[in-house]
Amino acid sequence: MQVELKNSTQKLCVIGDPVLHSKSPLIHNTMIEALGLDYIYLCQPVERGKAAQWLRCAALAGYAGFNATMPHKEALVSLMDELDEDARQYGAVNTVCIREGKYWGYNTDGRGFLAALSQAGIETAGKTVLVLGAGGAARAVAPKLCRTGDAARVVVANRTVEKAAALCSSSPDGRMQPADFRGETLCHLAGEADLIVNCTNLGMTGINRQFEGLSFLDALKSGAAVCDLIYSPAETVLLQKARAGGHKTLNGLGMLIWQAVFALEHFTGTKIDGAVVLPLVEAALEEACI
Repeated sequence: MQVELKNSTQKLCVIGDPVLHSKSPLIHNTMIEALGLDYIYLCQPVERGKAAQWLRCAALAGYAGFNATMPHKEALVSLMDELDEDARQYGAVNTVCIREGKYWGYNTDGRGFLAALSQAGIETAGKTVLVLGAGGAARAVAPKLCRTGDAARVVVANRTVEKAAALCSSSPDGRMQPADFRGETLCHLAGEADLIVNCTNLGMTGINRQFEGLSFLDALKSGAAVCDLIYSPAETVLLQKARAGGHKTLNGLGMLIWQAVFALEHFTGTKIDGAVVLPLVEAALEEACI
């Protein structure tokens, strides 16, 4: 990849703590090069609690915008001049545009998730979705499924039921329902689900924690799909077992790419054809992993 720098080149980046492992620079710079845009995308470590200081630095340094990952997504909400509806509802910002001295906050995670499902041929219209976990990822996924009018029912299962209930309270029509994370509960819920979405970090590379048991996958009906928002490893133990059971599976790479596509559209004001850039990004990621 060759990124040409000119005096007119506008700067973008991703902030986080830690963040040097992020694949966002590779994803965005691949798209930037393919589209011939005059931008460069960097990686900027920003310590927890320093989001407000970073905003001032970014504006002074002439950044056009940036993406945010843990632990800054929630902290940025109160620092924005404007928020889009998704960022306001999720209580989290993953994309910030700096325009005329103002900060505009967006959240593209939910849209990215739905786009990844669509690309994989996984339908949610009129379906029952079981969401595992009630953290930041679940806050983007579960409400988006309801707000689009797709899923008929979304159940959020979490070890702390109160946290799941708090998330479900954001759905005034009652289409989101909380549940506990006990094995027998998951077995019952899996039997009713058309799609399971893992929004926890169980099974993630570097996290020495796995599901206590995956017997709930045995209760899945034929045709049900399983999505794990983790993309490292590319196939978690959860997805391995689901695939062995004959179910369609999807990891989190598609969501990662699609949320970046939508973020770059906000940064540049350019409509991006995902069908064109996705194969290029996937090839770049595959090459980088060799």
